[in-house]
Formats: sequence, structure tokens, C-alpha cells
Amino acid sequence: MTLRKDVLAKAATIARGLAIDAVHASNSGHLGLPLGCAEIGAVLFGYTLSHCPDHPEWLNRDRFVLSAGHGSMFLYSWLCLSGYAEVPLAEVKRFRQMGSKTPGHPELTHAPSGIETTTGPLGQGVANAVGMAVSAKMAEARFNTKDHTIFDHHIVCLAGDGCMQEGVAMEAIAFAGHQKLDNLIVFYDANAVTLDAMAKATQSEDAAKRFEAIGFDVQTIEGHDMDLIYAAFERAKQAGSGKPQLIIAKTLIGKGIPEVEGTQKAHGEGGAKFAEAARKGLGLPDAPWYVSPEVASYFSEHKQTLNAGYEAWLKTFNAWKAANPALAELLGTSSASSHTLPQDAAKKTPPIAELLAAIPVFPESTKIATRKAGQDVLQPLAAKVPLLVGGSADLYGSTLNYIGDLKAGDDDFAPGHRTGRNIRFGIREHGMCAILNGIATHGIFRPSGATFLVFADYCRGAIRLAALSHMPVIYIFTHDSVGVGEDGPTHEPVETIPGLRVIPNLDVIRPADPEETAGAYAAALDHTEGPTLLALSRQNVPLLSEIPAATRREGAVKGGYIARKETSELKLILLSAGSELQHALKAADSLGSGTRVVSLPCFSRFNRQPADYRESVLPKACRKRIAIEATVSSTWAPYVGLDGVSLGIDRFGMSAPGGEVMKELGMTAEHVLAAAKALG
Repeated sequence: MTLRKDVLAKAATIARGLAIDAVHASNSGHLGLPLGCAEIGAVLFGYTLSHCPDHPEWLNRDRFVLSAGHGSMFLYSWLCLSGYAEVPLAEVKRFRQMGSKTPGHPELTHAPSGIETTTGPLGQGVANAVGMAVSAKMAEARFNTKDHTIFDHHIVCLAGDGCMQEGVAMEAIAFAGHQKLDNLIVFYDANAVTLDAMAKATQSEDAAKRFEAIGFDVQTIEGHDMDLIYAAFERAKQAGSGKPQLIIAKTLIGKGIPEVEGTQKAHGEGGAKFAEAARKGLGLPDAPWYVSPEVASYFSEHKQTLNAGYEAWLKTFNAWKAANPALAELLGTSSASSHTLPQDAAKKTPPIAELLAAIPVFPESTKIATRKAGQDVLQPLAAKVPLLVGGSADLYGSTLNYIGDLKAGDDDFAPGHRTGRNIRFGIREHGMCAILNGIATHGIFRPSGATFLVFADYCRGAIRLAALSHMPVIYIFTHDSVGVGEDGPTHEPVETIPGLRVIPNLDVIRPADPEETAGAYAAALDHTEGPTLLALSRQNVPLLSEIPAATRREGAVKGGYIARKETSELKLILLSAGSELQHALKAADSLGSGTRVVSLPCFSRFNRQPADYRESVLPKACRKRIAIEATVSSTWAPYVGLDGVSLGIDRFGMSAPGGEVMKELGMTAEHVLAAAKALG
């Protein structure tokens, strides 16, 4: 099959028309990229991409990521023309409308067939694509054999100037160059325009030289010449240089609407008011939503070609399964053969009881930081979940989340060791978390990553997208409080945990001791509908051995439990999470037999428990409550109520030994006793 430029040029025109009609009908949207990149879409979706609309779950499909997600009508138009069942013309007509599968920006949970990841915040898609490239390299190394190649696809990303200006994209790009991810092809829509102004108002670097210095092969082409687009893409796929690829495509933003093309007015819906004239100028009928019989026929035939490619691969895959039953079983623990969303991979994780049983009980003499307990817990769990991978932002020696022998450091993911389970991200926290999202969306490996908790602020954009997209990423964030001590307020999170707790669909678990840590890790692996953040201490904490180990583990899984039950009529409830639970327990020793102590390591998990369980832990009849946690106090309000007291830290920390800081800022049993006395 040759490049049919005649019909693909008509397809590009029709894609432009669909974008114009959709934005005009909704009076909302972005026309610039869909119009400016139409020829790129025609070549990719009409000829060169290896994908299969009839089998969108195909493991070895090329992944296309629209990082510049505001140009979503580019993707919806081409998915519609390609024949993806979840994006028919009827859905294109409902662009940006309530309940449609064509929301303002591509969302993984709205129309998973053809939408590889949620994009919109600029730069995130670039980093997601890098994560997919990492996962694909891991899959090649883990599952391909000398007789059968079941993974050899490419990750294709379309990004614009806005993406390239975002720091998260460049963090990921630098990582990709260092890691020699030669399965990554990035199209840079270089249209010389941003939203407010021409791009020269905010940038002047030589992009080609910049990417070459980072370790990319770079081509620069005229972005409306389909021969050049095709040649550049084929050259990128077959480069053989061991480098990721950048294709700088010089395009005309808003091409097809003379009144705005080539200007910043073309970026948004500014050109939509010229819809009627634009259709006429493009040679389209007056009636909107036009798809010519010739173009429809072409894509129908092309789909059969794509189906044939899928069927050929399926034969190889079935032969591989027969020859490699152990590998096939391992791949079966991912979403590989039947996934529609990335969390399906996580749903194959062993049952939580099996995970907990794999973790040895900690000796009663244990007094270690929960980060160190996490290191001990991680190893048996990693053996139970062989497709669990992890990374750290240059902090393995502090976050202690290396899978295997940290001192040996011999299982790093690297160009010469693609089976490595540990990824050294460098000092790139935001890039790390966005790359983890890409690994998750690729659908084979279960990703985790670590840094200090205070740097969650650097990661928040990626964490929010993981929660929004139900990605089962695990964040292992240590140094969780002012107990950090000498490093001072810049490294002491006080508002961080409350700020994370309010993100919908994110489980934040702050365990109190090693056994709660065991439960927290198992809960994180068990949570398949969204991400989990484990907040772990730097300072040592006592083993709370007065509470049975099983109670602490299972209580952490539930998010909250009774750590000490009253022995007479209930009069007071003390609540806590994390390392301050020890102070609540100590205070209870002096507060009488009517005092209950409740541990709430994870608010969201506790809130998901049945109402009768929550009532059994926190009975509404007992309104006298005191909470203590080394965080901003306000998020405890739902649990202490109007009559209760929340002891927290509503200021920044200080530089001094951690124990002294905790005492100075009121995180002691004595402060709990004083609060109880004040309550009367």
C-alpha cells in the first residue's frame, strides 16, 4: 500500500472541517493545532501508525499521545475517521457537552479506546509518553525471546511550544535522552505561536540544538508536506542510533481560516466564527459534519490492513504463549491481554490477605523509622508482585525503596539492563511522577516512586492527573513531618499532607509504626482505582506492641481502627495518625478507663468503610474528642466535630533536633493532657 496523498489530503481537509464544526457548535475549544497539524494526522492515522481500531487493547500497538491536549479535536477527528467505536461522528458532534466521550481535553476514563492518557496540563503528555517508552523497553526485555518478538512498538507524541516550555516536559526529555529511549518519537508542532502572543515573545532558544545536546536525533521538516512527514517518521522509526527522536514540524497554526491562521488568534476558538467561510474556502459543503464517501471508504479499507497486521501479530503472540508458559503467566498478571484501563493491571495483584501474609511480623524490640520499615516490607511484596517497579528522585539512600540490594545497586533500569526494576530519575520529582503515570497507562507494570514528602508540591500536577485518571501509581514519600528536624522548615511538611488529602481519589496513608506500615504497603498495592501516597517518617518510632500486629495491619488497610478500647463508659476519644499516635496512647494512660484511642492513618480509606464500621470506631454519641497530628489542624475537623479539639502545627517548622521541634510545637502527650483538661 502506497502513501495515497490524494485521498489523505482530502482527509486532512475533512479533519479540519470536523474541528471547525465542533468548536463552532460548542462555542468552545481550540482550533489552532487541529487545523495546523492536519497533514501530520493524515499521515499518522491514515498510513504509518501501527494501531487497530477494532482491537484497541492490542498490546503491541503504537501509542499516540496528544500532549497538547487542548487540541483534542485533532485526536477526536482522526479516531472518528479511523473507525474507533467509542468515538463515532455522533460523539464528535457532542464535543465538550455533558456526558460526551469527547470532553474538552482527552480523558482516559471517558473514551479509553484510542485515548492513551489524560492530557491538558501542558508538558504532562510528553512525560507520560516517556513513561510509556520506559514500560515498552521493560516489556521488550522481559517478554521477547530469541524466537518471538511480541513487543516492538513505538510511542509517538505530538507536542507544541507550550509543552516544551513546561519544566515537567524538559525533565522527562532529559531523562529520555540519558536513557536512550529510541522507541520514543516526538513531533514538535513548531508553529511559532503561543496563546497570548507569537512565540518569540517568550522563547528564543534553538530547539534542534537543545534536543541534540540532550541526546535526541533531530529532523526539521515542513509540517504540511506529507511526503516529508512520512519520510521523517520512517527515518525516526528505523534510525538505529539508539537515541530518542524529535521531528520539528514547521506548521501554520489555524491553517484553513485565513482570518486568523498564523496568529495567536488561531489558538483558541477565535476562528470558529468564520466557520461558514472556512468550509467554503476548504472546498467543503455548506452543511457541517461532512465526511466524503471517498475518505470513509479509504479508512474502512485501511482498517482492514490494520486488522491484518494485528492478526499476524496475534499468531506470533499465541506461538509465544505456547512456547513460554511461565512468561505468559507473568504477563497475565498485567492487563496485557484484555485491558481497557490501566488499573486493570493492578486488579491482578494477589489478594490483600496473601500480601500481608508475605510480610514477617516485626520483633517486639523494633524501633525504626517507618521509611526503614517500608524498606523491609517492600522486599517480600516485590517478590509477590514481580511486575512492580520503582524509582527515586536521587534519594534511594534516604527513601529506602530500592527493590533488591540497595548497597549493590545492581538492578537499575538502564540502556544495558532493561529488566532493571529500579529507575534512577535524578533530581526530577515532577518528571518522575508524570513518567510513572505513563508507565501505569501503558498497562503492564505497576509503578512506584519516591522522594521527600515536602517535594510533593513539585509533583502535584502529575499526582492530580493520576487521581483524575484512576491510575494505580504508588508514591513512597518520606521525611513526613517536622520530625525531620535540623533540615528546617524548607524540608518539614506541615501543610503538605492536608493538601494531599483533599485531592479526590488519592489515598494518603500515614502509618504510625512498622506494622501499620506493612498494612499501608499492602493497601497501596490493593488500591486499583487510583493512586496511593505513603507518608513515612525519617525519625525512629516505637513499635506499638500493645496493639496486636494483625489489628494494626488490618486497621491500616481499613484506614482507621480502635488502637485502644475504653474499659468503662466511653467519655473521650483521642485520634491520631502517623508518628504522633504514640503520644495519644501515652496520654490515654493518664486519662482514665473511659478513654478510647483511634488511629486514622488514611482518611479516604476509612471514609469508604461501611457506615456501621465507622460508627463502631467513632460513635457519634461521644462528642468529646481530641486529635493530634504534626500537620495543619483543619482537616481533622470532620472527625473531632464542633465540640472537639485538633492539636496540629499551624505554622512552619524550625531547624533543630527533630524531637525538640516536636516538643516545641506541641506534639507531645502533655499537650494532649492539657487539651483534655481544658475540655473538662
